[in-house]
Amino acid sequence: PQCSADRLVPEWGYHAWVEFGNRLLSGLVSMSVIAAVLLGYRRRPRRTDLILWSWGLVAGVVGQIVLGGMTVLVDLHPLFVSAHFLLSAILMWNVLVLAARASTESVTPTWRYDRAALLQSRAIVALAGLVLVAGTLVTGSGPHGGDTRADRLGFDLESITRIHSGLAWLLVATVVWFGARLRRGSVDLPAQLSWLLAVIVLQGAIGYWQYATGLPAGLVQLHVVGAIGVWCAAVWMHLGLFDRRPHTRHTARPTARMGHP
Repeated sequence: PQCSADRLVPEWGYHAWVEFGNRLLSGLVSMSVIAAVLLGYRRRPRRTDLILWSWGLVAGVVGQIVLGGMTVLVDLHPLFVSAHFLLSAILMWNVLVLAARASTESVTPTWRYDRAALLQSRAIVALAGLVLVAGTLVTGSGPHGGDTRADRLGFDLESITRIHSGLAWLLVATVVWFGARLRRGSVDLPAQLSWLLAVIVLQGAIGYWQYATGLPAGLVQLHVVGAIGVWCAAVWMHLGLFDRRPHTRHTARPTARMGHP
């Protein structure tokens, strides 16, 4: 926990306090994860699914501790920095699933739409994940990937940026197509879908802005935050399309019928 053998906290400096601040925030995250596990066991009636998902957070945090130490040992090589970031995204997915499940007494949520819509929704989440991975390759190939002394990834920056941008546009098209399909089925668009599209558009604007201005560090940092925003919005959209209300034999399950394409 100490910054060095003879100091509890680092000397004042931007980079030193970014790293030390990360350690402090990791402590708060760890306490929150412990609380999630304890509350999972205290909940009545006890839910095995909530306990398992809360322990998933524990595994993720332990993995981050190990991966974070390895990242320091390799002088912040971009591949390890990217893996550290992507594991954070997996943790956020775990958090959102746990939050959605804990918000209801229904253990087995019901999909509201047809199977084609389920596959489209999953495709949106998968595309969001691909955009996230491609974005780490762009950052790892640019001037802000890891330590300034670390090697950069061997990708041509312009080429990998075009791939990242193409995947992002494919994600936009898929979200719009999915929304249009719901509309054709006379289904009210869920608010989560509108929020997802708004976050993607904002993130895209930041991406083109940073590329046009030569990748200033501040905009790259903002784009990294936006990347997590897009990922969480995609996961939350998918989770929001399930009906999580408890059902009984005397309660009809509301479903939205849509014609197959």
